Amino acid sequence: MALDKTFDPKEMETRLYDAWEEGGYFKPGKNKGGKPFTIVIPPPNVTGSLHMGHALNNTIQDILSRFERMRGRDVLWQPGTDHAGIATQMVVERLLAKENNTDRRTMGREAFLKRVWEWKDESGGIITKQLRRLGASCDWSRERFTMDEGLSRAVAKVFVQLYKEGLIYKDQRLVNWDPVFETAISDLEVETRETKGSMWSFAYPLVDGPVDGISEIVISTTRPETMLGDGAVAVHPSDERYKNLIGKLVRLPIAERHIPIIADEYPDPEFGTGAVKITGAHDENDFHVAKRNNIPLIVLMDKKARMISTPENHVPAHYDGKDRYEARKMVLEEIEALGFYRGKEDKVIAQPFGDRSGVVIEPMLTEQWYVNAGELAKPAIAAVESGKTKFVPPNWDKTYYEWMRNIQPWCISRQLWWGHQIPAWYGSDGKIYVEETEAEAIEAAGPGVTLTRDEDVLDTWFSSALWPFSTLGWPDKTPELKRHYPTNTLVTGFDIIFFWVARMMMMGLHFMKDVPFDTVYIHALVRDEKGQKMSKSKGNVIDPLDLMDEFGADALRFTLAAMAAQGRDIKLAKQRVEGYRNFATKLWNAARFAEMNGVARDENFDPVAARVTVNRWIAGEAARTRDTVTKAIEEHKYNEAAASLYQFAWNVYCDWYVELIKPILSGNDEVAKAETRACAAWAFEQILHLLHPFMPFITEELWQKTAARDHMLIAAEWPCYKGLGDAKADAEMNWVIRLVSEVRSVRSEMNVNAGAKIPCVIVGAGQEARRRANAWEAEIMRLARLSSLTFEDAVPAASAQIALDEATVALPLEGMIDFAAERARLTKELEKNAKDISIIDGRLNNANFVAKAPPEALEESRDLKVALEAKKAKLQEALKRLG
Repeated sequence: MALDKTFDPKEMETRLYDAWEEGGYFKPGKNKGGKPFTIVIPPPNVTGSLHMGHALNNTIQDILSRFERMRGRDVLWQPGTDHAGIATQMVVERLLAKENNTDRRTMGREAFLKRVWEWKDESGGIITKQLRRLGASCDWSRERFTMDEGLSRAVAKVFVQLYKEGLIYKDQRLVNWDPVFETAISDLEVETRETKGSMWSFAYPLVDGPVDGISEIVISTTRPETMLGDGAVAVHPSDERYKNLIGKLVRLPIAERHIPIIADEYPDPEFGTGAVKITGAHDENDFHVAKRNNIPLIVLMDKKARMISTPENHVPAHYDGKDRYEARKMVLEEIEALGFYRGKEDKVIAQPFGDRSGVVIEPMLTEQWYVNAGELAKPAIAAVESGKTKFVPPNWDKTYYEWMRNIQPWCISRQLWWGHQIPAWYGSDGKIYVEETEAEAIEAAGPGVTLTRDEDVLDTWFSSALWPFSTLGWPDKTPELKRHYPTNTLVTGFDIIFFWVARMMMMGLHFMKDVPFDTVYIHALVRDEKGQKMSKSKGNVIDPLDLMDEFGADALRFTLAAMAAQGRDIKLAKQRVEGYRNFATKLWNAARFAEMNGVARDENFDPVAARVTVNRWIAGEAARTRDTVTKAIEEHKYNEAAASLYQFAWNVYCDWYVELIKPILSGNDEVAKAETRACAAWAFEQILHLLHPFMPFITEELWQKTAARDHMLIAAEWPCYKGLGDAKADAEMNWVIRLVSEVRSVRSEMNVNAGAKIPCVIVGAGQEARRRANAWEAEIMRLARLSSLTFEDAVPAASAQIALDEATVALPLEGMIDFAAERARLTKELEKNAKDISIIDGRLNNANFVAKAPPEALEESRDLKVALEAKKAKLQEALKRLG
């Protein structure tokens, strides 16, 4: 089948993907004798679309899946999507407002949920189509959804069992409250932003008059409205200024309550006045101080963050119903009128915003359902300590331990309608009945008891915590669960180690009595080319779909893999993707060269039996590349695997091997020609095998078009070589390549005219060097653009010199370059280089810069230092060659 002149990824990607999926290549069971290898996809939100983080995450998962499939493992890459409670509810509520000018409360819960399911069926899951576009080889026939029937049953069973074991309970604690959605939200749904704010100072007078000359205690706050809910003023027990005030009462202005001055470790004597107001119901730190010291928790606001006035909270009636920011103005005006205002300092403050609603989150004291995460965390910590589950890179286990060893109760209830409704019913007898179904709750309550179901739903992370076993059919004892649990590698981002990874560990160990995965690979962030985080507000978002449209999925995948160094964020530039598109084109052109030169697959070809030196060499290079790539993938060093593949395919095969065999292919030695054609086809086939997990589309296309095959490349075996590698052939070919490369470097460094042919003299060459030079004279002269290649006893005058093993290679360049001018140019460049290095060193040795510079600026400076040092070495070498 003749290859087209140009490579067109668009035409082939959909065609090949459909063939893979329709052929059942993504399904487990084809390698029944193989050891299972299982990955569960981090379920993207059903509302989501593919972004660059998804592209990196799923590229890595697909590399692993295709690699292990080719190695004979029984691979299941389990896909699915998350119902994304708050995000989905927001999308549908906006649709309702736009379509019918209505809202969920007007519709009622049942009608609203019906509309959400309709939206999910019509528009949800766009991202799964986009993952197909990327080449993700998931078993889509097993696609799950966190609210499908099976997973919902698993959620109910887990909730009920944990409740009956005393590990789920109701409690009144502080939560992140979103006043727009009127629900508690997780820390991950809170976005901290730096905003312009102020710190106001107020005075609270002592009730019984001055003590040691102090008649008032001054506090500072960024949220004046919360002073109406103060339960105490705290000072540090070691603060000498206030030691005689501890236990005294102060008068709380406006609310007109008396509150105590208490001693607690929380206040910093060095910050502000050293005295801190304690509003336990509206601040996380204050909550813990209040609980430690038995200080009342006074709720000031309703679900919409409007002030409420009750006899219990002593908030004056004229504040009732006022928005928190309107109340702030009122408090400031009244404090000033009462004479207790002590000043204001403008400052930048970190404020929490709801990532969906965009409003400031209010810490709110509410009654919610909680999981005793501290108890569940114990075996999960032990599993990582023992090495049962490993983090890659290993430094992430420190983050895991830090979170897990300081874990707080997990708030799992949400005041939403879309989600798993909590399986708890409140009886008219005052009891709570927690059962998997309403029928079981009625039976448990007995006759005469009226039941009302809890309206709240569960945190989305609760259902996704069960993902590694619920997607395999649990609580039923399915064959898939038996074969594929525990899973193998989890690929995810660092930001959900606590929210998802840790919780899967807790749930897997509790319900399955084993870890859910043996390895957690934490990938880096994809940033823009300047190292800045991508965001719509900055306008620097790079859309993976646009890149795939322009350059193809293979180019994007290979770019991400090539840049996925452990522990380093990816600085993505469009030019890098374009460069790897050129790599794909290079492969295509290499296949066309082979086709035009009679290179074709020979089933009887045995690389071990090759006799031509260059063929023995390329076979050894293929084997070494296979070993390097295999080890790199196993160690999750995807950038090293990609670099090795690129080097072998582009540099070794296309640039050197193809050039070196051209004389053989056009020569008269029919035996050598036949072997070389077969070897060239074999070596190219190895490239397709090894490159397939990274660039599946072009490799599959070339696999099918370069020979008649009885199976697709996706089902081919990972190469396993025996007896390849010839030290003598390697030494000879590497000598030739080094000689040509060094001559090319000199020509480039010395600005020798590209079209000019130059003489080459080898001095002090041994017998083997002379043999090699004579054997490869024609190729060396052609590739290095030489006019002659001779052996002499002394280096000619005005020569650039190259050390090549025992010999000196001299290039007489008199008349071609001005040696004095060249020395002057190189010396000047070295001086400038030294100055540039000095500037960078000054920056990096400046402790103030290192402490305050953004991470991307630091990384950029370090990268620049490495580049400058490399340039320095090249300049010094060039100067040395001039003698």
